[in-house]
Formats: sequence, structure tokens, C-alpha cells
Amino acid sequence: MTITKFLDGSKFDPEARRVMSVAFEMTCAALRYTKRPNIAHEAIANRIIELAKNGVRNPDRLCERVLDDLRNLPPHL
Repeated sequence: MTITKFLDGSKFDPEARRVMSVAFEMTCAALRYTKRPNIAHEAIANRIIELAKNGVRNPDRLCERVLDDLRNLPPHL
């Protein structure tokens, strides 16, 4: 799965789209989200896109930042 369908008109050059797609696939694989509902994929994609808009363009760094964000969420009661 690529991140392309989640870009929603955001303009990125081909290399940035490639990097974000790699990061998206890495993050989904790390979370074992291969068959999760689209909402989980959309949340991951949106965070990667946000980070990329702010200049993060390394797939390893993008993946790690998303995973860190998830680790820092408060526990559900």
C-alpha cells in the first residue's frame, strides 16, 4: 500500500512521495497493520504527511516519529 491515496491534493515531488510511501509501509509493518481498517492507515498517513510538510524526509525518521507518537499516547482506561 502506498501513501498516495492519502495525499489529498498535497503537492510533493516524486522523491518525497517515494520516501513517504516507504515510511508508511514500514510503519504499518511495524504495527502489523496490514489488514487494519482504513482509519488506522489514514491516521498513520496523515501524521507522515504532516511530518514531511515540516521537513522530515527520511523514511526511517518518519517511521520512528510516528511510532514514538503512538508510544506516547495516554493509556486507555
